[in-house]
Amino acid sequence: MTSSPSLPAAVLLDMDGTLVDTEPYWLATEHEVVERHGSTWSHEQGLKLVGQDLRTSARIILDETGLAGEPDDLVAELVAGVVERMRRDGTPWRPGAQALLARLGDAGVPCALVTMSYAEVTTAVVEGSPAGTFATVVSGDQVTHGKPHPEPYLTAASRLGVDVRRCVAIEDSPVGASSALAAGARTIAVPLMVDVAARPGLSRLRSLEHLDLDLLARILEGEDVDEVVATRA
Repeated sequence: MTSSPSLPAAVLLDMDGTLVDTEPYWLATEHEVVERHGSTWSHEQGLKLVGQDLRTSARIILDETGLAGEPDDLVAELVAGVVERMRRDGTPWRPGAQALLARLGDAGVPCALVTMSYAEVTTAVVEGSPAGTFATVVSGDQVTHGKPHPEPYLTAASRLGVDVRRCVAIEDSPVGASSALAAGARTIAVPLMVDVAARPGLSRLRSLEHLDLDLLARILEGEDVDEVVATRA
């Protein structure tokens, strides 16, 4: 008799663009902040920052616009702007996100939020979720090295007391996927704002709506799923 594949020890989830469609908030805030300081910022420039840690994003903005100032000061402005938008406009969940979190909770699979947003931003998502949805939250201001470095995902697995190689990470960007893969997690990309290229060990789905417990278990055990290629075929 063949045994059913086992569930992940934990599921480690990116936030912006993966669970919640807040990337437009970041893009709009970048435009607003840069223009307030007397320069310009394009949509294409903003897309290059998707998934990056905020300090890196701030340095890129300062370098490409020629604005004076310190990266940490710019980060503070960006975070404040996004928090204001979330309070005003709400937190837009991606299709299937809340249902997936509920299924994982019912199955007893711990979830971690692993994001380069700062704690001020994650609070809105955590408070808008059922109590206990996230066993831990790793935010960008809690790590020394942000994505694409593996530290954020290694930190999450360490806090949960699990082997990261028995975890599944879910991301929406090339930067985030690189972080999760470098940490050793089986990784799923659900692209939104930017394409994520195929690579070994990476599964790609068109929507979180397509991700159930059986598929998670199969991906954990080494099956590569690529709905993006199947859709284009």
